[in-house]
Amino acid sequence: MDSRLVAFQRLLDIMDELRLKCPWDSKQTLESLRHLTIEETFELSDAIIENDLEEIRKELGDMMLHIVFYAKIAEEQKAFDIQGVLEGISEKLIRRHPHIFSDVKADTVDEVKANWEQIKLQEGAKTVLGGVPKSLPAMIKAQRIQEKARGAGFDWDYSDQVFDKVCEEIQELKTEIQKGDVSKIEAEFGDVFFSLINYARFIDVNPENALEKTNKKFIERFNYLEQQAKAQNRRLTEMSLEEMEEIWQEAKRSKLPFS
Repeated sequence: MDSRLVAFQRLLDIMDELRLKCPWDSKQTLESLRHLTIEETFELSDAIIENDLEEIRKELGDMMLHIVFYAKIAEEQKAFDIQGVLEGISEKLIRRHPHIFSDVKADTVDEVKANWEQIKLQEGAKTVLGGVPKSLPAMIKAQRIQEKARGAGFDWDYSDQVFDKVCEEIQELKTEIQKGDVSKIEAEFGDVFFSLINYARFIDVNPENALEKTNKKFIERFNYLEQQAKAQNRRLTEMSLEEMEEIWQEAKRSKLPFS
């Protein structure tokens, strides 16, 4: 037997045992696992950002456990089982890749995405944007909205057009800041974010990853600033901005991670 199937069957058998014998595992429900799954997803995301392949392997195992766990609970409720989950995703992949499993032509990524969105509509999706989860973080939601709109043919032709839009939105933000209407400032601020996320797509940058790397870079440099202040027996609150900036620039010149 394929070693992959043996490994997967082992996990299924372990889950059966845990549901029968473990006090904690036997009490879990779909709802109680939800927040844990979200946490595991972010841990996997962290490992990917860090490019820690061994940690990615471990976190994928945790995610696989959760998938098997949900399927086991659903099987007990006679709703579906892991076989139905696997068969369902296999059928969907075949259905949504007619350029591989049928005679549809799609030679580019954009053509594949366009076909994908059209097939979803044929399957019963009410609107192009209807499949975007409401609970997604705003930045990721903006990415998905823009990707789906592009799949329907609603998009700019060139990256320069999008960059011009970014500049236009920044100017509109500056105008509203001068007027002082907080609600309009917020609206324009959102437009700037949305247009920047859109531009990121055109230049093949993932804005979520880019921002997280900047977060990490800032943390590393700020930690260095704190360490240097402590070495001088001083507190940051006692230092001038100029003094802190000098150490900050030193951190930038160093070999700190993400510097």
